[in-house]
Amino acid sequence: MQILTRRALNRATLDRQLLLRRADLTPLQAIDHLVGLQAQTPHTWYVGLWSRLAACRPEDVAALLTQRRAVRIALMRSTIHLVGTADALALRPLVQPVLDRDLFANHTHGRAMRGLDTGQVVAAGRELLDERPRTPGELGRLLAQRWPDRNPASLAYAVRNLLPVVQTPPRGVWGAGGRTVHAPLESWAGAPLRADHTIDQMVLRYLAAFGPATVRDVQTWCGLTRLAEVLDRLRPRLATFRDENGAELFDLPDAPRPDPQVSAPARFLYDFDNLLLSHHDRSRVITDGLRRQNFKPHGPVPRLVLLDGFTAATWTFGTAHDTATLTVHPFAPLSARDRDALTVEGGGLLDFLAAKASHEIRFTAPGHRDHSDPSSR
Repeated sequence: MQILTRRALNRATLDRQLLLRRADLTPLQAIDHLVGLQAQTPHTWYVGLWSRLAACRPEDVAALLTQRRAVRIALMRSTIHLVGTADALALRPLVQPVLDRDLFANHTHGRAMRGLDTGQVVAAGRELLDERPRTPGELGRLLAQRWPDRNPASLAYAVRNLLPVVQTPPRGVWGAGGRTVHAPLESWAGAPLRADHTIDQMVLRYLAAFGPATVRDVQTWCGLTRLAEVLDRLRPRLATFRDENGAELFDLPDAPRPDPQVSAPARFLYDFDNLLLSHHDRSRVITDGLRRQNFKPHGPVPRLVLLDGFTAATWTFGTAHDTATLTVHPFAPLSARDRDALTVEGGGLLDFLAAKASHEIRFTAPGHRDHSDPSSR
């Protein structure tokens, strides 16, 4: 069986992730290909599309939300993802067990559900949200009128996990603010949940966007367990390989697997980029330089820089006195070539983030850690 080196996996994954070259796709086409973008922050995920597309205007992406062609909804790993509305209707039933587990295993909210008929809670929540979209706080207070002995926040969290709900605009719209406000997905989309999308199809789409991958990689991405039987069922349709540690990798036979020596451009990733969160073994992208930064496992995810396809720095962004500043914090000394590449790519990023401001790009000393970034809060 052919062995795929770490570098071969890196180049294949970057190609699938549209990070070897910017793609001539619309934002919605890219979102569909990537099976969504993790989007738990209101706006930083816009950079994820900018880094991947030949043409990307924030107002065009925002229009997908306001026109209800895309939504932000809890999906893979029970985290908020930006997906096409059709995908939300198809994927949410498949990952519902993940959201069930997240609720009932939650130390705070799961305990509050003990002894409750959760079906009644969901039905009451649906009725209230069908009246009009509501914040979790408002929904919790209304539900607590019926279940006064329960934590209102836990009641609202139960509805968030057990009933497919979207975060409605203006939250998530570029240049706009707003509180988290929920509406039922089916009401918002004007369509029912789909039953025609299968786990097999979802796994094949994952491989198209993130492969080659192990069983544990697929499970890490979506949060589901016991997917070995799915990969075994799909085995006749897949190509198989081994990584350098002997783990079996699955892939689509005709998916791109570029020459490991092909060049990879400098790229700025946003915090929570799925490239960094969708494999059990993240060494295909993550370097020892990042590990030595000792970021807290459950703390804020830094915004990372790729050089030659691997994590080489973090970056921060801020504005003051009509000047937008992009600061690169490298893990090791940068070559003049890498510095030039980051300056060019960073200039484009500043044009995207702050077109009307003056621009400045800074580089800190290697190993310097300063990841305070007001724009991500």
